[in-house]
Amino acid sequence: MKLDQTLLIATANQHKAQELAVLFEPLGLQIETLLDYPDLPSVEETGFTFEQNARLKAETIAQQTGRIVLADDSGLAVKALHGQPGVYSARYAGEPKNDARNNAKLLAELGGEETTDRSASFHTVIVASYPGNESLVIEGRIDGSIAAVPRGENGFGYDSLFLPNGRVQTFGEMDASEKNEISHRAIAVKQLLKELPQWLNNLSHDESDLK
Repeated sequence: MKLDQTLLIATANQHKAQELAVLFEPLGLQIETLLDYPDLPSVEETGFTFEQNARLKAETIAQQTGRIVLADDSGLAVKALHGQPGVYSARYAGEPKNDARNNAKLLAELGGEETTDRSASFHTVIVASYPGNESLVIEGRIDGSIAAVPRGENGFGYDSLFLPNGRVQTFGEMDASEKNEISHRAIAVKQLLKELPQWLNNLSHDESDLK
């Protein structure tokens, strides 16, 4: 039986899904999102690493739906804070999630610019999963530092504070096309597009694995 070439992206963000759909179009994949599965229970992200959270989402939802599932987890790791905020990046200052409060907390934790190592890195881990098969794991990373004050109005999250190595602009000062050429997510997606076709080609289809 031919494998259904439908890719379920584990997000309810339609904009994000549309962007990825364009990237996957050459592979001939039909794209779905969690908006197409409103009755699915949410997957609690209990992992301690980006990979653990992405794998948890992808593998759980793949088992629940019988679909090829793509899930990601991303965040900022600051050297002086021993890798924090890490997997807690989106909710660093608590719930409800708020970018401004997260940025303010990060700057407060780092203190003065001259007294602290401000080295940091942005990470994205993407996991593709299908029941009965080994998951595909892709990582993207970009190194940089944390600016003394927020700079720029573009992007989201910690973009206004993250200054990539070798650049004079933060992510928040870059337009979307420039950021998307060098970001951790762009690096991961480019690698995913190289490896995904072979992974898809090697998938086995055992109906006993599907619900």
